[in-house]
Amino acid sequence: MQAEAGTYDPRDMLDEGLRIVDAARERGVVLRLIGGLAVRVHCDLIAFCERDYSDLDMVGLKAQRKQVIALFRDLGYSLDFHTMQATRGRQLQFVRPCEHEAGGVPVHEDDHVDVFLDTFKMDHEIELKDRLTLHDYTIPVTDQLLTKLQINRANEKDVRDTLTLLKDLDLADEEAPGVIGLRVLAARCAKDWGLYHDVERSLDRCEAMLPEYLLTDDETARIRDGLARVRAALEAAPKTLAWRARAKVGERRPWYDVVEEQGEER
Repeated sequence: MQAEAGTYDPRDMLDEGLRIVDAARERGVVLRLIGGLAVRVHCDLIAFCERDYSDLDMVGLKAQRKQVIALFRDLGYSLDFHTMQATRGRQLQFVRPCEHEAGGVPVHEDDHVDVFLDTFKMDHEIELKDRLTLHDYTIPVTDQLLTKLQINRANEKDVRDTLTLLKDLDLADEEAPGVIGLRVLAARCAKDWGLYHDVERSLDRCEAMLPEYLLTDDETARIRDGLARVRAALEAAPKTLAWRARAKVGERRPWYDVVEEQGEER
């Protein structure tokens, strides 16, 4: 498979991500994949989840920031100080001269890896600090689904990733390795009306776009059932007083953070 101009071969990208996680593990540093490549790890049919990837996204521990920086330096990457300063140390970005080619030409000026520390912060904040060791290479699949559903204006890649997770993974009240935990997902949304609202909107968007994908009847039925089960879990979860108070305000006040370059890789 040859990458198109401006993109990496996904196999190269994923191999690099797994290599970084393994190298970190050898040093006692916790790093896990997040975003589209994390979904790809759990994808049964690569032809369905195949898409473009522009960079690697990972999550690590804020307490290990210095070790993370040292790891990437030893792997040939340089720290982008601007990103660290702009995010007040919540996110790191590492770059190196592009090592991927399409037709003998580098596909980017540089390769880069974004590392969120403790918390994934885009449209909403999702705390991951205490959940990074639940899977060997990625954040837990429950969190993977939530990071996709929390997007206020999901693009086609995000919808495809969501459908992939619901098509290929089991759902249950309690989470387990490779199993999406409905109780955990719903409990997070029951504390934050804005998150809840965008998750519901994303479920509607996925439902509406589902007929656009080449899926079997069984796959379509499985995804529809998954969407319905997530929605039912959201509705059934007891809501906090703060959630109820914010729900009365609704969309009259902003309920999500405006993310610059909304179309960038997640």
